[in-house]
Amino acid sequence: MEKPVLESLNLFGLSIDPGDNTVSASGHSSSGQCCACLMCDEWFNLEEDSLDTFLRHLLTVHKVVIADVKLICNLKRYMLYWKERLKELTISDICSVINTNTGSKDVGPKEQYYLLSDILPEDKKLREFLQKRNLETVLQCQQKERDDTNFSRMCLFCREHFTGNRALLFDHMAHDHNFNVGLPDNLVYTDEFLDKLQEKLNSLQCLYCEKVFKDRNVLKEHMRKKQHKKINPKNSIYDKYYIINYLSEDDTELETEDETDSDKEEWESWQDVAGSQAVCLYCEFSSGDAEKLQLHMQELHDLDLKELKLRLNLNFYQQVKLINYIRRQVHLFTCIGCQTRFDNKRELIDHMHQEKHTDAIPDTAVWDQPQYFFPTYENDNLLCQLEDNSDTDEQFQDSDLSGCHGNISVIAEDNPVTESILAEESIRKEILSS
Repeated sequence: MEKPVLESLNLFGLSIDPGDNTVSASGHSSSGQCCACLMCDEWFNLEEDSLDTFLRHLLTVHKVVIADVKLICNLKRYMLYWKERLKELTISDICSVINTNTGSKDVGPKEQYYLLSDILPEDKKLREFLQKRNLETVLQCQQKERDDTNFSRMCLFCREHFTGNRALLFDHMAHDHNFNVGLPDNLVYTDEFLDKLQEKLNSLQCLYCEKVFKDRNVLKEHMRKKQHKKINPKNSIYDKYYIINYLSEDDTELETEDETDSDKEEWESWQDVAGSQAVCLYCEFSSGDAEKLQLHMQELHDLDLKELKLRLNLNFYQQVKLINYIRRQVHLFTCIGCQTRFDNKRELIDHMHQEKHTDAIPDTAVWDQPQYFFPTYENDNLLCQLEDNSDTDEQFQDSDLSGCHGNISVIAEDNPVTESILAEESIRKEILSS
């Protein structure tokens, strides 16, 4: 008997309840998630924490598997659609049939499983339609947030208050607190997002490593020293707040290709900018702005180069030596304060923060040496950001040319060279002729 020809999918005939429009980034509606099984009248909750129960029921009772179920937007509507279609068709009409234990040496009963996937054109159109409706809903919500002028909220990290545009708050946290969650235009459901972050901070939980601390000061110090002022990218609860997670795979690939083409066009200019970046003495942070880099080292590492310059009365060349000395010690995993050696950089930096040795500069005789005229790393742009003094030349002549930290003047003299092979005229002629 011939299988019936499947009717074309009437997408616009789908009736979607108003309450089903709010959909999470994982693909499921946030309200009204109870739905009957495809094959029977048993009801299940399709929320993420209960979804496995429903999928297990389909597999064990009805031998049905739904492919890429977590990528389906509005799973409830998807299930209702196919339940209606199964009133007209059989399960084998819409699913790929998988036979098990068909080999001559296979042990166990032969069974048939049914795979419902986007291999079927009708299923693919349904998934695309639901994804499009989901994206439209999210974009409408984002536009509503942009037009909302009643926004009022305090910064997560200080007492500054923001009203009107939500982007002002995110820009403030990024530039003033180094807490960057991405461009505001790429976010949605921002009020819920901020509530979730605030809830974690109120629970004394680090936003990145998600460890819990005994009080707010310890948490604040941990996030500052460990550079954990960022969200955990492996935590899927944040997925629903980023527009990119609502795009289809094809849209994401096109966007990636556009970014790649743009990067190629701007490669030369990007190189010029990157070449002027100066790197922090203790971590990988870099900036072409001298003030921003100084502020970073002061806030995160308690190292104020300007204060050291004034306190130790350093001239320009002494500043160069001191920076090269610190660079060298960090490269050797050695603390500048107590000279303790560590196995890796992370252990070193943790120790220096805990013991407050980041600004524990040793005696001048230790680092004011000629060897530290030479940088540890080639093209260290931090040296280019140092401020010179008006009396540098005089101080340099009086102290640094002496070879270390003394005040001995060196005067060049014309001394006759008596013992040299160049004294022989034949050798001099041979060198000149060659």
